[in-house]
Amino acid sequence: MTDQHELPGVRFLGDSPGDGQFPIQSAEQRRAVRQELSAPLVADLERWLREQRPKLSRGNDLAKAMDYLLKRWPAFTRFLDDGRVCLSNNAAERALRGIALGRKSWLFAGSDRGGQRAAAMYSLIVTAKLNDVDPQAWLADVLARIAEHPAHGIDELLPWNWQPRSAPESQAA
Repeated sequence: MTDQHELPGVRFLGDSPGDGQFPIQSAEQRRAVRQELSAPLVADLERWLREQRPKLSRGNDLAKAMDYLLKRWPAFTRFLDDGRVCLSNNAAERALRGIALGRKSWLFAGSDRGGQRAAAMYSLIVTAKLNDVDPQAWLADVLARIAEHPAHGIDELLPWNWQPRSAPESQAA
């Protein structure tokens, strides 16, 4: 079987340097590399699609796919002008993975209120993760001190403000 990278005359957009192969830190650097390396490939693709599309009948499945892409061309090519745009949706897929895995378990929340509580807890845990806070450490700490914490300072316990309680100093005997 032939490796896809050995096909003559075929270039793959996902192989562009700066999009995984060579990590580039800043969005401006990614944009510059995409303009230099990916933009010509994308222009070739658009030209080819526009040349080939009239050769297909309207009902053809490939023609429908081509029409879909061509109608959304500005959205498809947005990554060329904005280095902040990620070329994959892997981060979103990973974020949703826990929801998909727990879906059947959550059918047994016991009641609507139980489901609402589970959703609230899930939101807090995901918020902690998004703020680079260990959810287990955060939740254990917050639950241990929330009863004694003043109500007017409750925002101090939210994941984006949370500071772990310093360990009590051992006293000399």
